[in-house]
Amino acid sequence: MDALTLTTAYEILRMPLDRLLAQLSATLAPFVPHVGAAELSTHCAHSPFKRTGEADGFTAADLAPLLAAGVPGEPWQGTAPLGGRTRTVLAVTSGATARHSLLVLLREDGSAPVGPGELALAQALWDLVTSHLDRFAVEAMPGALARSRTAADTRARVIAELTTSHAAAVSGVLSVLRSRTLDDATARAAATDLAATALLEIRSARQQDRAVAEESARAAFGRLADELRTVFRHHAVRLELGPPDSGPSLPADLAHSARAIVRALLPIVLEQEGVSRVHVGWRLTGHELLATVRDDGPGVLAACDVGAGTVRDRLDVLGGRIELETVPGWGTTMTAVLPLATPDAPAGAAHPLTTLGEREIEVLRHLALGHRNRHIAGELHISESTVKFHVANILGKLGVASRGEAAALFHAAA
Repeated sequence: MDALTLTTAYEILRMPLDRLLAQLSATLAPFVPHVGAAELSTHCAHSPFKRTGEADGFTAADLAPLLAAGVPGEPWQGTAPLGGRTRTVLAVTSGATARHSLLVLLREDGSAPVGPGELALAQALWDLVTSHLDRFAVEAMPGALARSRTAADTRARVIAELTTSHAAAVSGVLSVLRSRTLDDATARAAATDLAATALLEIRSARQQDRAVAEESARAAFGRLADELRTVFRHHAVRLELGPPDSGPSLPADLAHSARAIVRALLPIVLEQEGVSRVHVGWRLTGHELLATVRDDGPGVLAACDVGAGTVRDRLDVLGGRIELETVPGWGTTMTAVLPLATPDAPAGAAHPLTTLGEREIEVLRHLALGHRNRHIAGELHISESTVKFHVANILGKLGVASRGEAAALFHAAA
């Protein structure tokens, strides 16, 4: 096998992003025969899971265990449950990004093992592609960021709606199977276990999606801190860091953008005379991320100095803004305010049923069937006062005034 030439690498990287996996697959095919390929790329917020060829039956949930078990630099070949059956695969994990990325090549059953040279080639190419793609995420350019935010929001809403629909259906099965009118206790117990397992699988799919498309606020800031420590290691200016105390997970594209904005603001700060200390901190409110850069310089920066170019473009895409506070002789505080929700899809855009717990969905299903509190209490083996408590919570979470309105929302989601 000849060494990979620069021309071959160029042909892969010059492809549009939506065709890159297909080109990578075609390049590897002569060396690692396969019939399909899929990737799980944790740096890509809007479409972390992609597939080509005969990998149509794959899902992100199928690949998540392989990503979790993969070791960067050590391709693995064997069989794995994918698309509902056991398949022969080659799994390649790249450590070129903070949370790793996975390439899976679907091979014909009974294919001969791949040799060391071919494994090394697959690893090198996947590392190259992953590094290339990660650059787009790290730079968080406004055009790509706009597409990422829109697609990520759409995916999140679809997942939320599917989860709500499936959870409501399974909860309905559970309520029927728990009925006292059924005689076969063994069958009822087995079916109840099956339905409960289905609910757990739904939750697991959502958690796996979040693991790929989101970062914890503290972990996201930690990545920024590592970058800044390298920059300031041999700098006369002292760096102080203020990580977020706590908070929800951040969409990956938002975390990338916050880091990029801070990196863009720092040169503006360091170009000033008399700066000896810079503080970088993140703080989360209920609906915003506040990324602050504060210095002890002359305090004479103007809004036009910090709001131009890609900083302003990124903020515009996210619906954010830059706030500037200067005190002559004491320094400047610049705060990038980034909404946690997309500008055209506020936090309440997801279907309201996603705010309900499992027991509340069960109660709502009975409300949708016109059942009264006493009947619901008997079906769910709870007291009437507990039913009243759940009904009150349901009305409050859904923002409706009556049981009928709540039932209408349930039917609309079915």
